[in-house]
Parts: sequence; structure tokens; C-alpha cells
Amino acid sequence: MKVLVAGGTGFIGSHLCRALAEAGHEVTALSRSPAQTPTGVESAVGDVTAPDSIASAVDGQDAVVNLVALSPLFEPKGGNVMHDRVHRAGTENLVRAAESADVGRFVQLSALGADPDGDTAYIRAKGAAERIVEESDLDWTVFRPSVVFGEGGEFVSFTKRLKKLFAPLVPLYPLPGGGTTRFQPIHVDDLVPMIVESLESDEHVGATYEIGGPERLTLRSVTQLVYEAERNGVTIVPLPMPLARIGLGVLGAVPGFPMGSDQYRSLQFDNTTDDNDVDAFGVDAADLTTLGSYLGVE
Repeated sequence: MKVLVAGGTGFIGSHLCRALAEAGHEVTALSRSPAQTPTGVESAVGDVTAPDSIASAVDGQDAVVNLVALSPLFEPKGGNVMHDRVHRAGTENLVRAAESADVGRFVQLSALGADPDGDTAYIRAKGAAERIVEESDLDWTVFRPSVVFGEGGEFVSFTKRLKKLFAPLVPLYPLPGGGTTRFQPIHVDDLVPMIVESLESDEHVGATYEIGGPERLTLRSVTQLVYEAERNGVTIVPLPMPLARIGLGVLGAVPGFPMGSDQYRSLQFDNTTDDNDVDAFGVDAADLTTLGSYLGVE
């Protein structure tokens, strides 16, 4: 199968491209600028926000996987309007190109809680993108993962960044709301085989899967694991959410500050599955990689 992976040089994309190539597929990684790709993976340059730049890369493919995404953890350059431009409009451009090229399969990497009427720009754009995929003429599959961790990922570094932003005086670490927001981290090497299978089996056509790891962890417990792994002590101090809202709202207007009101709103709801759909791929959630084992503290 000839597979185009949009966002193929990113964190998840590089892992997926490697796995697809090892499974015997002809893989092309699409990115905005020339980049090194894993052995056996071709590269193509194109920007999903510029439809004319991606048509030639999509042409002749059997399947397209859309991994192009902005981080929900930090406010993007250009403001939250960029979420709509990249996630909704970018997805629409890729879907239309795939339809025009008679591509057989389309896999969309979305996010837990994706909803066109959601509370954050990221969630709204992801929800609108899902709707475009579902209403297309393509044989589609949608994945809604919780946060993904692993080599090259940003989730672990995010907790360290929070400390620098909120607490320049070590070892105090003010966490918004005491860090009660829950996540269900899944390792990239556990997620990628499911995406590969979704391309290879017709039973996943037309399905939307909520995917999470084996544990539901609060931001506080994630922070403690990260600093335990580094043999660093950390004293977590609850930062009342009203103060976090004011602080992020004010600092978000400062050029170069990486977080804003949207990130505050994202900490208001959990990032966990209602029903973990990993069993649709013959996987037992208990067998998945825990964050603690990845960090070497279990």
C-alpha cells in the first residue's frame, strides 16, 4: 500500500512512518520543509494550509494519514485562530485532495473531547475537522488519543516548562488547581500499531476510537513522576484556578509567552476516555506502557 503521512516528520509521524515501512508499505512523509526521514521513507514538501502545494503528493496514494497538528499545551504563534487554520481548514484541504485523487483510505488523528462547540479553540477545530472527514466520500477512521508520550514527545517537557513559567524559585511548583486535571497518557509505540492496523483492515472503516493508556493520572502525579525520575525534589503548591486564569489571561497577551486563556480553559476538564477503545485492536489496556515505567521509576 502507498501511504502518505501528513506531518510525517513530527513526533508521532516519524514513529508511524518507520512502522509502516517496516510493515512493507511504500511510505511518503509530507512536511512543510525538507526534513530527514527514517530509512525506506520518501519525503515530500507541502503545507496543508496551501492546497496547491499538496495535490501532487496526494496523487497516486492508496491511503492518507493526517497527523498535522498544533500543540494544545501552548498557544500557537499567530494566536488561537491558527487552530482553525491548521486543524479544520488544513484537514479540509487534505480531504478534498484525497477525494480528487481517488484515495481509498483516510485516517485522521483527532483528540479526546473533540467538539465543534467545545470550550477551547483546539477542541473546536479538532471537532470541526472530524466532521469534515466523516462527511467525506472517503473510507475513514478517526483516532481520539489522550496525550501521547515517548522519545521526542512534549508531554514530559511540558511539566518542566510549567515549573519555569509559574515558579522561578526552585523547588516550589505552583500547579493550577493543585494539578487535579487528569490525563490518560499513551506511549507512542502503543498507539502507532493501532494506526497501522486501521489502514490494513477494513473492519475499522467508519469508526471513531477513543484511545488512552493504562492509567488515569493527575497533572500533580505526572509532575511528581517526572521529578522523581530526575532525582529532583519538588514541592507542589496549589495555585487557585481564579489566579491561574488571571495570570494566564494577562501573560498570554505578552509577546513570546507560550500559554494563554485557552490553556487555562483546557485545565478545566479531564483528558481521559469514557471507554478505552484499545480492545478494538486486540489490546489489553493493562499491557500498555505506563508513564512511570517509561521514566524508569517503576
